[in-house]
Amino acid sequence: MRPRLPDVALPHAILVALCEQSSSGYELARRFDRSIGYFWAATHQQIYRTLRAMEADGWVHVTEIAQRGRPDKKVYTVSDAGRAELARWIAEPLTGRGSTAADNRTRDLAVKVRGAAYGDVDAIRRQVAALRAERAELLDTYRNYEKRQFADPAALTGPALHQYLVLRGGIRAEESAIDWLDEVAAALEEAS
Repeated sequence: MRPRLPDVALPHAILVALCEQSSSGYELARRFDRSIGYFWAATHQQIYRTLRAMEADGWVHVTEIAQRGRPDKKVYTVSDAGRAELARWIAEPLTGRGSTAADNRTRDLAVKVRGAAYGDVDAIRRQVAALRAERAELLDTYRNYEKRQFADPAALTGPALHQYLVLRGGIRAEESAIDWLDEVAAALEEAS
């Protein structure tokens, strides 16, 4: 039975990394730990499992390199089918909804931005604008709730204080997401 690729961005994050530089699984896992891994966490096992599925689906080619005194090294290179899949995924609108704290779309968008050179930058711009509008709407909701429910934060204690602190975390997460989305939008516009 052939492995199937998950419907998440890990294969696409791997495609971006391999478009930047062909690598063995070990080298890729180490590069992941130092770059893409800052916003996409994947274990070495997940990376190797995903590489096998990507090979089975024709998204990568494998070249075996003989090594003296060690097992042969497999070097992965993105195939034309893999490049087409990456471009398709980059252009695909983000799906889902939720707060920044519980939303994988920001992480997926970060992978798309990293791989922008391999896909439709205008599609990424539209996704950035749509996600920013959603984040701004949620931020307004949180701020209105803060005004109505926590008029005097300095007087809060116990459960009310705890609720307020969690709400403040949500507000700060949305503010941060909006700031980053604004930065991405401006940079992509300037680069065009």
